[in-house]
Amino acid sequence: MDKVFFDCWLAFLLIVVLVSSQCGITKNHKNQIPTNSFAGLTAGDERDVAGISIRWCPPGSFLMGSPPDEPERRSDENQVEVTLTKGFWIGKYEVTQGQWKRVIGKLPGELTEAGGEGDDLPVYSVNYAEAETFCRKLTELGHTSGDLPIGWEFRLPTEAQWEYACRAGTTTATAFGNKISSKQANFQGKPYNGAEAGPLLKRDTKVGSYPPNAWGIHDMHGNVVEWCRDWYHTKLPGGKNPDLSSVKGTKNQDGTYSRSRRGSAWVDDGWVCRCAFRQRFEPERRYDHIGFRIVAVNL
Repeated sequence: MDKVFFDCWLAFLLIVVLVSSQCGITKNHKNQIPTNSFAGLTAGDERDVAGISIRWCPPGSFLMGSPPDEPERRSDENQVEVTLTKGFWIGKYEVTQGQWKRVIGKLPGELTEAGGEGDDLPVYSVNYAEAETFCRKLTELGHTSGDLPIGWEFRLPTEAQWEYACRAGTTTATAFGNKISSKQANFQGKPYNGAEAGPLLKRDTKVGSYPPNAWGIHDMHGNVVEWCRDWYHTKLPGGKNPDLSSVKGTKNQDGTYSRSRRGSAWVDDGWVCRCAFRQRFEPERRYDHIGFRIVAVNL
C-alpha cells in the first residue's frame, strides 16, 4: 500500500513539474513573433521594433558601384554584381539622440552647435565600436520584449546592404535620379549634376525632414554620414552576401585600417550624395557629422 502511494505521489510530482515548466515557457515567449512571420512581404513594408521604425528590403540582385560615365565618380566605385539572398530590415531613419539615450544612456561624444541637441536629431560623434554596442543592446531589448525573434539581430549594414537600400531599385546616380538638389537632401554645397539650388542649412536637422526614397527610407543622402560594418577595401566586394567585416583591407598611409562609411552629410557637396560614393574612417575616431543607422538581419 505504501509503495502504491509512493508511486502515485512521484507521478503527481512529475505532472506538476511538467506543467510548471510548460507554463514558464509560455510566459517567457507568449509575445515572441515567430521567425517565419517576421520578414516583410514587399519592399518598403514598415514595422516598429524596440521603438525603432524599420523598412523591409527584399532579397535581390543589383549592380553595386557606379558606371564609368557617371559624373564625378571615383576609382573605388567600379561596378560589381551583388546578390543578397536574404531580405533585411533597415532603419527608416538614422539613429536619433533620443533612441541612443533610451538604449545606452549618455550621448557618445561632445555636442556641437552644428550637430545640435534634440531627441529627433541624429546621434553623432559616435565611433564604430559604440555604434556596434548600440546594436547589441538593441538586439537584447528586442529579444526581451518579443519584438525581435530569436535568430534575428540588429547590426550595422554591410556596404552592399547600405547601397542596395539606398538605391531602392533605382540604377541612377541618386535615389531621386541623376541629379540631386539640397531641396531633396541636407547638404551644404553645390547641387549635383545641374540640379536646382536649394537651402544650405550648414548643420544637421531632424531625421525625416527630406523626402524618402522609393522604399520609404529617409536621409540616405545627406544629414550625417553613416558607419558600415565592413572594413574599407579599394575594390568593392561582389558575389553573394558580401561581408568584409572581419577582413581588413586597404592600409592607410600610417599603417592603420579604416571602416567604411556611406552616405553624405550636411558638410558635403552634392556629388558626395551619389549612391555609390564611398568613404573611409578609422573606427576609433568620431566627428559631429558622423552617425549610423541599423539593419535587422536573419542569421
